[in-house]
Amino acid sequence: MDFIQEAFDTNWVVPMGPNVNGFERDLEEFVNRREGAEPLHKSVVGLSAGTAAVHLALLACGVQPGDEVIVQSFTFCASSHPITYLGAVPVFVDSERESWNMDPELLEEAIKDRIEKTGRKPKAIVPVALYGMPYQIDRIMEIADRYGIPVIEDAAEGLGSRYKGQVLGTFGKYGVLSFNGNKMITTSGGGALICEDEAAKNGILFFATQARESYPYYQHEHIGYNYRMSNICAGIGRGQMTVINDHIAHHKHVQELYCELLKDVKGVTMHCNPTPDYDSNYWLCAAVIDPEVKVKGQENAYRQVITGAVGGAAGVTHAATCATTDCQPNDNVEAMRVALDAANIEARPLWKPMHRQPVYRNNPAYVNGVSEDLFHKGICLPAGPWVTDDDVRYIVDAIKAAII
Repeated sequence: MDFIQEAFDTNWVVPMGPNVNGFERDLEEFVNRREGAEPLHKSVVGLSAGTAAVHLALLACGVQPGDEVIVQSFTFCASSHPITYLGAVPVFVDSERESWNMDPELLEEAIKDRIEKTGRKPKAIVPVALYGMPYQIDRIMEIADRYGIPVIEDAAEGLGSRYKGQVLGTFGKYGVLSFNGNKMITTSGGGALICEDEAAKNGILFFATQARESYPYYQHEHIGYNYRMSNICAGIGRGQMTVINDHIAHHKHVQELYCELLKDVKGVTMHCNPTPDYDSNYWLCAAVIDPEVKVKGQENAYRQVITGAVGGAAGVTHAATCATTDCQPNDNVEAMRVALDAANIEARPLWKPMHRQPVYRNNPAYVNGVSEDLFHKGICLPAGPWVTDDDVRYIVDAIKAAII
């Protein structure tokens, strides 16, 4: 509140200002720290959304209409939609089973096949830190470097997650962060782009502020965007940076408690760090439910079309015409979601893979069945800062009570 009040007192109620500069410095200090190694020297630019960060990173990598960009299929649409904003084509790559993120073997297969089919290599590669879990960044970077393709890390869900002690978003050419209302820290809405250096940051800033040339009047020689972060939102972010480590520690604690309380529940398995190299922030705590698990009411799953809002104020739905689609969670997973909802617990399915979304039905996709299988079986459980130990116990009790 002090940062926000200062913005009003000094009349910095604009998409720039001291809070934005201060928030960027705080983020730079956070992302550049490495465990047991010298700090990095990345620069960070605050933006209006994580989606804007993806868009500008693609633009900076030279993505143009007709180009192809390889992107993880198992993700939220903000990873792929900005590719289409630029008139380019998302090429979807499926996941490996350990991290649930981009499969490096399929990635290389996709690169080779696109070169053979189009005569051109993809313009960028976008791996995603699904639910905060790190991707196999060593292999992905090795492949990307061998083919000379820049990597844009979509770490929107992975703020504070690390791989081998290094913060996600700092391995590739660019790294995307999000501060949406549901993220590890929030500015109510907002995002940031981690850049290689100050020069790269300045290039992003140019396009984020309408691409105005240095004249005393408005001169535009390029198409720009109104993507700069608000000084008010940045004030919220500066306050959030004082508790970011507490938030991350809390999410990890909640994950450990879920694992402990569910360890004897047959057929329900939490998604955990595959090896000690992985250090997820556990932005969301995700579990899979085996198809053999029987849940009360699953015979009535998908009987009614959902009306109203799903997932809070930002998730207002377009009215569906049918209760089912050709790719959806198993009946027992939907029954579990409904049972938890009846107990006043909000749980959600995993992201539906982009290659199974109707809007992308004709896009190239390199799949192995992993993301679809996880989507059929997975569920996300509450993990936010206000989720107490008693809440977790209540949630687990509700899960147990729903199983036949």
